Amino acid sequence: MITYNDLYEALRKERYSEQLQPLMKDFVREVAGYLRERESFSSDTKTLFSEENQKNKKQLENAISIFKELILRRKKKLLDLAFISAETGISKRDFDNMLSFEREIFDKIMKAINEGDKVMEKLLSGGDENPESAGQKNKFIMFKQDTDEFLDLEGNKLGPFKKGDIVNIPQEIANILIVDNKADPIEE
Repeated sequence: MITYNDLYEALRKERYSEQLQPLMKDFVREVAGYLRERESFSSDTKTLFSEENQKNKKQLENAISIFKELILRRKKKLLDLAFISAETGISKRDFDNMLSFEREIFDKIMKAINEGDKVMEKLLSGGDENPESAGQKNKFIMFKQDTDEFLDLEGNKLGPFKKGDIVNIPQEIANILIVDNKADPIEE
């Protein structure tokens, strides 16, 4: 079982090192058990106003603060590692020091950075900014009447539009507006 001193020592090591520090694989579960134990001592009604209970409550508050700061510092280090890794690669030691959920976070961050790099490369070579929109075509339409704001197929807000407005919107949305007799197509 983890103790308050173990928690404090983990934070101290994390504070004074640039590398991600090793933690037990079930560290978060151990902390959760410790916090539950402290909470049950603090909620004991027999000793509600005792000095020991006040000490327990303060230790519980401090333990929660220490844990939050520890996780925050580790998240910052994960972000730093992702940026460094995107440019140079990651050292095995740092990857080994990640908890399982931190590895998942790291993988998702790396995937997002890599996708962003691909979009940037495509833009630099004169391609489309959004790789998912390659199969989606837009269509010019002119509104025949005032139309309130509405959502497109991805949930993005479009409008409101006034009668006579000419817009370039996704073809599927344009076709719906044309069928509903709210807009006319404009031939290019």
